[in-house]
Amino acid sequence: MNRAKDWFDRGDKEYNLKDYRGAIADYTKAISLNPDDELAYYSRGKAKFHLKDYQGAIADYTKAISLKPLFAFAYCEGGNAKDNIRDHQGAIADFNKAIGLRAEYADAYNYRGRAKSHLKDYQGAIADFNKAIGLRPGYADAYNYRGVAKNNVKDYQGAVDDHSMAIKLKPDDVLAYFDRGVAKSHLKDYRGAIADFTKAISLNSDFAFAYSYRGIAKNNVKDFEGAIEDHSIAIRLKPDYASAYYNRGEVYLKIAHKSKARADFTKAQECGLRVPSEVLDKCEELSDQPSSEVAGDYRLQVSTKPSFSSTEGSNQKE
Repeated sequence: MNRAKDWFDRGDKEYNLKDYRGAIADYTKAISLNPDDELAYYSRGKAKFHLKDYQGAIADYTKAISLKPLFAFAYCEGGNAKDNIRDHQGAIADFNKAIGLRAEYADAYNYRGRAKSHLKDYQGAIADFNKAIGLRPGYADAYNYRGVAKNNVKDYQGAVDDHSMAIKLKPDDVLAYFDRGVAKSHLKDYRGAIADFTKAISLNSDFAFAYSYRGIAKNNVKDFEGAIEDHSIAIRLKPDYASAYYNRGEVYLKIAHKSKARADFTKAQECGLRVPSEVLDKCEELSDQPSSEVAGDYRLQVSTKPSFSSTEGSNQKE
């Protein structure tokens, strides 16, 4: 096999089998035989993206564009890679290029909306998600991302509605259940939130954030034992999960386990979370006697960051 096309075709087969390293090797061979093939660079970039080699992917997309300046797909995929390395402005510039070349490009609007969400331009993001959905009415990811953006502008019922549509379109979307659970928590529908977090966990049993957020919801319905158990699982799955330590400490504080609360708040601080001094002071005021009395409503400690961010919830969508 010595023709560039043969290597390219084999690379496509490897890519479709999710053998991305094998695909990269084949596309590289195709490029060595035909250095001016923009599709080979583009395809190799996509394979690198799946391996989270975002810089390598960007380099390949850039080369593809240099060979074919009107390559809208390369701009879009390059923007997606830039968004993953938190170059959100660079990503938006690439998505703008893609949309300028291909006005009905639903993915470019969706990805640009995601980048805008990362920059906290939630209204701009919602407008882009609206456009993506208008171009592709069954676009489950766009509904889910729009729901997250609505959550961030405190349109919690709108968020629930969008996540529900995403679930209808893609019933096994773990993030859609998780994100709907967050929105329901804001609406104080804690039982509904627990059901959604439980479904997310059934789809991904290693989803540390879903366990911790379910623990928050359980705390709000005074299932303190269940809350502690969920936060503990989250910590086991993600030992540096500062918020899980903090939230478990809050539960211990409620049931007056002073030493355990203090230990969790200390650990949260060690993991980089600032714990208010008044919270630490409460540990000193309480005795180490369990109590069934709880004063006031628990202040929901949930992040409203987009589910597609690399912090709470999940990694970037690919």
